[in-house]
Amino acid sequence: MIFSSSKNMRSIPLFLTIIFCFLTINSSFAQKKKKLKGKDEVVHIETSFGEIVILLFDETPEHKKNFLRLAKDDFYNGTTFHRVLKGFMIQGGDPNTRTGNDSTRIGIGNPGYTINSEIVEGLDHDYGMVGAARQNDEINPSKSSSGSQFYIVEAKEGAHHLDGNYTVFGYVVEGMDVIQKIAESDIYDDGEPLERIEINIKVVKEKKRDLAKKYELRII
Repeated sequence: MIFSSSKNMRSIPLFLTIIFCFLTINSSFAQKKKKLKGKDEVVHIETSFGEIVILLFDETPEHKKNFLRLAKDDFYNGTTFHRVLKGFMIQGGDPNTRTGNDSTRIGIGNPGYTINSEIVEGLDHDYGMVGAARQNDEINPSKSSSGSQFYIVEAKEGAHHLDGNYTVFGYVVEGMDVIQKIAESDIYDDGEPLERIEINIKVVKEKKRDLAKKYELRII
């Protein structure tokens, strides 16, 4: 018969605790590794002020799919950031802003359709978030998004009065300094910049693991 001393008996819970912690850490690591598998498509917005890099949320799939499709079809190329409000946001994506198009209709251009809202709890209007512009509630009570127009929050404290009313579908991972330079632009009374701030977009597919490292992301 084998007897255990009281000292050994006391060490058993500690041993089990260590094993439990080890398994928990490994489970967490495996879960993180699983989430980082595969690739994601990254949006690079080229402007005369520099480049802005954006990642789009999987939680807003219709907005993500639509924005990527338009970008790949060169819909945004040659458009401008047509509304710049320092301390608030910059807005672009209106096809009417292309050279030669009807400049009297800037601000209302679209690809001919809207997108159902995808307002997700927790995706708020923080600094650097990307949201979908839309018509006001009087003519758009369902809060449907513009098919192409988007804005980037430039206010460092965020623009939280918009939370729950507009779809947030992406965030800037690089280039907030560029956005701040754009926000400093001289503007007309309606927010349109005096000088054209032209947009050209390319979409690049990268491994999620590489994106997490490059942009110091927690989890993609």
